[in-house]
Amino acid sequence: MVSYDLVTIALLFSKKRFISSDPHHSSMWREDEQSGKSELAGSEQQEIDRLIIPSFTPIKGSKGFENVGPKASRIHVLGEGPVGKLVAHAIAGIPDPPPITLLFNSVRMLRLWQISDQSIEVVTDGKGEKRYGYEVESLAPLESEGLSATSINALRDDSVVAPEDPPNENYDADNAADSGVIHQLILSVEARQTVFLLSKVANRLTQNSTIVFMQNGLGIVEEVNEKVFPNETTRPGYLAGLVTHDVYASSINPFSVVHKRMGTIALGTPLPSSTLQLQTGNWSLTNMIHSTRYIMRTLTRTLDLAAVSFYPIDFFQLQVEKLAVHAVIYPLTVLFDCQNGGLYLNPPASRVIKLLLAEISLVIRSLPELQGVPNVHIRFSPKRLESLIRDITDSTTEQISPMLQDIRAARATDIKYISGYIIRRSEGMGITSVMNYMLVQMIRGMVVVKSRREDQSLPVQ
Repeated sequence: MVSYDLVTIALLFSKKRFISSDPHHSSMWREDEQSGKSELAGSEQQEIDRLIIPSFTPIKGSKGFENVGPKASRIHVLGEGPVGKLVAHAIAGIPDPPPITLLFNSVRMLRLWQISDQSIEVVTDGKGEKRYGYEVESLAPLESEGLSATSINALRDDSVVAPEDPPNENYDADNAADSGVIHQLILSVEARQTVFLLSKVANRLTQNSTIVFMQNGLGIVEEVNEKVFPNETTRPGYLAGLVTHDVYASSINPFSVVHKRMGTIALGTPLPSSTLQLQTGNWSLTNMIHSTRYIMRTLTRTLDLAAVSFYPIDFFQLQVEKLAVHAVIYPLTVLFDCQNGGLYLNPPASRVIKLLLAEISLVIRSLPELQGVPNVHIRFSPKRLESLIRDITDSTTEQISPMLQDIRAARATDIKYISGYIIRRSEGMGITSVMNYMLVQMIRGMVVVKSRREDQSLPVQ
């Protein structure tokens, strides 16, 4: 499990003020300083709340959580993988949960949901817990099958054509004249699918909506801005999440996942692409829109997720740290066709790791976003990055990396958003990333070879 000690960080945050690495910003976390309250008072549950759930300190001039209306806004979850199901299950279990809509990108999943008991199950330590009450929509066209609506209600009763997003007594329609508007979208799909799937719901997302990207890799937001939301005035708000929960799909039930090990979700707003905007501080949290504040509050009060939030510059460091780890483990497990733990059992592979990390470390330490940030050269040194990789391969010895799973299944990979991101950033700084460029071409070549083999194995009709 890739944990990066975020649980430890969350515990430290509850004990003292978090000192942001950006000296121009104060902490967005604080101890409970309400008069008359003792930190040690209360039940065990209150202690858990104090340790895990952060309190938001509005910056002067911003709107705090106290301005969020009492009615919950609908949350849409797009992603048929384990992370999407885990998040939807967790949110459904909080007190007074918001209405949740699951967006399926295939008719097959909609059919499976129809014949199931319409619940999401999370299995922890061999014990399953099911939660119900979800609305369901499909992004795949159903008209070809004689259906006129994507709502599951239309599938249950052919005589009724339900609206795309039926009204709910808890639905907050104050900010939307159209019930089809998506206010909060949690996106947990493969990075390579993001633009295609977002394009299907782009007309339902407004400048008052928020998208939460829970994916591996970097460069996704920039691609979405270019291809899906090129107009800045109508572009939704963005949040990103780094998920370290060890969760995988059940082989029995398509709507069941196994939560093998508890992790965390780090939340943050993506850094602006403009260096000038970064230097002037226009990316401050003071610009948070209502839906962004609402979804952040919802996720951080969901105990099962252990979500914590960071300032953009601190969150960016977590992102590139995770990217560096994936840029080594993912492609090398493909090239050596081994489980994660096999990398350090192979002396030639360990030498390749050192060469690759020297290049990755140089690129990260040279990023303009990180110039002036304390201890960057230590945090992203080849030695420290290798220690992270060793810890992760030791704790996930028998796991098969997602990229190796994609290659074995003759699927495209997300190498463009991992090693490819390092190449793009290095080119912009005049640095040559020979090792990463070679890995990207080798992975792409393996996809081509594997796909041709699969095509040749198909019987000719």
